[in-house]
Amino acid sequence: MIKSTIRLTAASLACVAIIAGAASAEDRATKDQAQAMVKKAVAFIKAEGAAKAYGEFTNAPTFKDRDLYVVVYGLDGKVLAHGQNAKLVGQDLIDQTDVDGKPYVKERVELAKKGAPFWQEYKFVDPTTKKVLPKEMYCEKLDETAVCGGVYKP
Repeated sequence: MIKSTIRLTAASLACVAIIAGAASAEDRATKDQAQAMVKKAVAFIKAEGAAKAYGEFTNAPTFKDRDLYVVVYGLDGKVLAHGQNAKLVGQDLIDQTDVDGKPYVKERVELAKKGAPFWQEYKFVDPTTKKVLPKEMYCEKLDETAVCGGVYKP
């Protein structure tokens, strides 16, 4: 009887862990959602103009979804909009590196200069867990900017 109860408890705990894992995976944005968000942001910039769009990306919830948000960099490395940290807007981050020393902003603007949409990998603080996690950022070049949105990998 005790062994059955222990097995049942262990099985129940395993199910709870699986369900909790599934719930946290559902709380994360997907790569498809990141691409869709960036495409929506590019269309918004084209329709409403950069000034209005950048303010919306930085200050309004319209372009934020769980751990997904829009960032816009000038091709000089200056932050033009940041959906997670308004304090970064206006800063030149061209020399910014991730925890592994990767110059991700410099790499991002160099990739954007080539003109084709791209995915970039680096590490960044997840706004939902506050932990540094691997991140994949999808970006599209628009004029002299890189419009981006990314997903975190747990």
